[in-house]
Amino acid sequence: MKSKRHILLVEDEEDILELVSYNLGKEGYQVDSVTSGEEALQRIKASPPDLVLLDLMLPGVDGLEVCKTIKNNPDTKGLSIIMLTARSEEADIVTGLELGADDYITKPFSRRVLLARVKAVLRRGEQGGDGEDSEILRIHDILINPGRHEVLIDGRPVLLTLTEFRVLHFLANRPGWVFTRAQIVEAVRGDGYPVTDRSVDVQIVGLRKKLGEAGKYVETVRGVGYRFAE
Repeated sequence: MKSKRHILLVEDEEDILELVSYNLGKEGYQVDSVTSGEEALQRIKASPPDLVLLDLMLPGVDGLEVCKTIKNNPDTKGLSIIMLTARSEEADIVTGLELGADDYITKPFSRRVLLARVKAVLRRGEQGGDGEDSEILRIHDILINPGRHEVLIDGRPVLLTLTEFRVLHFLANRPGWVFTRAQIVEAVRGDGYPVTDRSVDVQIVGLRKKLGEAGKYVETVRGVGYRFAE
């Protein structure tokens, strides 16, 4: 029998903490909860979870500092993190993603969204995170063949530049996931490439144009970045 996946919930609002703990527990997860950043770091050190659900607005050590500490520690940098945020925290969302958080959920959120995001992040962890995937990818009416650097829409070939192809593959390989422009650049060019909002935006514009009707699947998330529609 497969062991339960271990989730650490870091949330100082009692009603949200109870609701999230209940829903995750009902789904079969082992859930531990703490109400401060200090407690979170102590708990992670003692017993690293499979996933951290991390509220950004915490007393004392806030969520961004917790995220930074986790990702700067060689022993814990591989931990998956989903941020719990308010809609007014766009700047913090971007910072959290750039620090290494895997995803975010804005409050208020539904049980369905919570469980879907948790399952997606845990599944990604099982598959090895951001590792290069050479398998043929089929999503919506698009077929992406990394080995041949080939894109087909309803069987029709689409000619993309190398960078456009890498951007499309990166986003389409993680449908529903939101990535900042900096994350996209690092994924397709590697560390050290000059990051500018404009450089990514230009690639996205060109990519959408070449995809035609399918360009609608490359979605803009205001204040954060881009995602590929689920």
